[in-house]
Amino acid sequence: MTFRMLLVLLAAALHAPFAMAAPPSTSTPAPAKSRLIVLSDIENEPDDTQSFVRLLLYANDIDIEAMVATTSTHMRDQIHPESIRRLVSIYGQVRSNLLLHAPGYPTVKALEARIAAGQPGYGLSATGPGRDTEGSRRIIAALEASDPRPVWVSVWGGANTLAQALQTLKASRSREEVARLTAKLRVYTISDQDDAGAWIRKTFPDIFYIVSPGGYGAATWGGVNNPVDGLDNTSVSNAWLAQHIQQGHGPLGAAYPDVAYSMEGDTPAFLGLIPNGLSEPEHPDWGGWGGRYELYTPALEALDPKGFNGGVPIETETRPIWTNAVDTVTPREPAAHGRPFQSGKRAYKDYRATIWRWRDAFQNDFAARITWTTLPFSKANHPPIARLDHDDRLTVTAGQTFVLSAKGSSDPDGDSLSFHWFHYPEVGSWKTPISSEGADNIYRVAFRAPGVAKTETVHFVVAVSDKGAPQLTRYRRVIVTIVPRS
Repeated sequence: MTFRMLLVLLAAALHAPFAMAAPPSTSTPAPAKSRLIVLSDIENEPDDTQSFVRLLLYANDIDIEAMVATTSTHMRDQIHPESIRRLVSIYGQVRSNLLLHAPGYPTVKALEARIAAGQPGYGLSATGPGRDTEGSRRIIAALEASDPRPVWVSVWGGANTLAQALQTLKASRSREEVARLTAKLRVYTISDQDDAGAWIRKTFPDIFYIVSPGGYGAATWGGVNNPVDGLDNTSVSNAWLAQHIQQGHGPLGAAYPDVAYSMEGDTPAFLGLIPNGLSEPEHPDWGGWGGRYELYTPALEALDPKGFNGGVPIETETRPIWTNAVDTVTPREPAAHGRPFQSGKRAYKDYRATIWRWRDAFQNDFAARITWTTLPFSKANHPPIARLDHDDRLTVTAGQTFVLSAKGSSDPDGDSLSFHWFHYPEVGSWKTPISSEGADNIYRVAFRAPGVAKTETVHFVVAVSDKGAPQLTRYRRVIVTIVPRS
């Protein structure tokens, strides 16, 4: 240890008690499962089937309340609930093995009861009085249930089934009741794939709505599959999918079709609901596996109005929505000696980076889950348990050195663990990057609070990864409030 590092750690030890705002939080809190309704234009192309295969592997971590077959601009007069039933039936063949690895996987009967049909026609022209469907009624029933949790509507195709539910509510409930029910809605649409999305945002301006409107080329969700120049894109390659998902991984893996246009373009609409310690669904601006989004009214020219979107009209947004946010990411590169990873030579600044920065982690997680369908517990890998040795909300003074610690993190398989602490500068009020005082890859890392003229917030994240195959990662986030010196 260098003399400088010794001084840093001594200073951190002296200041650490003052950094704690509450008693230590040594265990990972169990978040409430998110409630999810999926609207899918399955059979338009293979990517909806791909996304359902992944989603069913997380059916123990997300409460799937409905899976609704819908139309879209790419499939305007057909719906295919039978294709969802087929996948649920295949899930039934592997459910008993999934339960060897984690509790809570719903029965086939329970999931089959949640499959519904939406509007069989296109867009707003297929909605209106007397056009309620099983799918729109499911949305209303979920909102009216006594369950206080928000209802996430994950729109993989057109949004007209949601529009129908909202029209029925508006026509049959008081204004106050509509406001109460729609306050529970959390909508994430994969762009706009019919004309209902823009109508919903305009007509119900208070609904929580995540979307990248306009051309698909300007969409955050593209980060799930787009190859990035200069990076290792192996985990989204056809060869990787064949080896780690499709072949030799049981009937659910075999049901994962080849890519036709793009891999799993719909998956970001639920990735952020997976409880991995990073994503906070109620805070899209905090970032996570499903991307990062900010609340503002985008300019029309920012929506790629001449880009491909299947001919859906692109309108000027009339109110703030949760939409594209930009991250600057410098990927780490493996090193043969010394610290296992080092900072790469190139930084990338892009809205899609808010997803692809986590891509290897969520692809590895998918690969591990598919092995759960065929292997016993002792032969498969399971995610580590990330813990903090202090509270996840701290207050420090400008100029103070403080320590963040993931001591107590563990792995259910007894695997060795790696750590990576980093500041997420795009999140929080303080935007200037803060580097660690020394190595960032040990469980206990020191940082020095910058000088501030007013109270600022800073987000730090620790990624805890095992050395199993495939490598799995879980996270903890620490929000540090920095107050000026008095």
